[in-house]
Amino acid sequence: MFCPFCQAEDTKVIDSRLVSDGAQTRRRRSCEVCQSRFTTFETADLALPRVIKSNGERQPFNGSKLKKGMLRALEKRPLSVEEIDTVFGKILKEIRTRGVREIKSIDIGEIMMNALKKVDSVAYVRFASVYRDFQDIKDFSEEINSLSKEKPRNKKSKK
Repeated sequence: MFCPFCQAEDTKVIDSRLVSDGAQTRRRRSCEVCQSRFTTFETADLALPRVIKSNGERQPFNGSKLKKGMLRALEKRPLSVEEIDTVFGKILKEIRTRGVREIKSIDIGEIMMNALKKVDSVAYVRFASVYRDFQDIKDFSEEINSLSKEKPRNKKSKK
């Protein structure tokens, strides 16, 4: 691996560890020439299916577009970068494990909503409002009510 600071070819791995539920390897490296240290991430390069849009158009899978939508839903929510990366990794894993060459965009949206529902209900409702094209407050209310019925809150006792 080239050093990002001096472009030297000689770098050595100082430390390696698994991240994102073992789907990625984080490597701490040191340049043999300039002694700078930097971090790299290694993932398996697995092909993702093509996406069939609602109008029938087929597009290559775009992970950055998917992550951008997820980050928009999670904006100002209390999840760390590591937690977000883990959730995103689980979404990609579910898409890959379906073992299909093509996947409908609607299926990707459902996978995203299920993942967000498990980690943050506010982010879930945000994403659902755009994904399901909520038109008024009634749509929000119905989604929140269905979410409340699915996952009853534990009431904290007052002391």
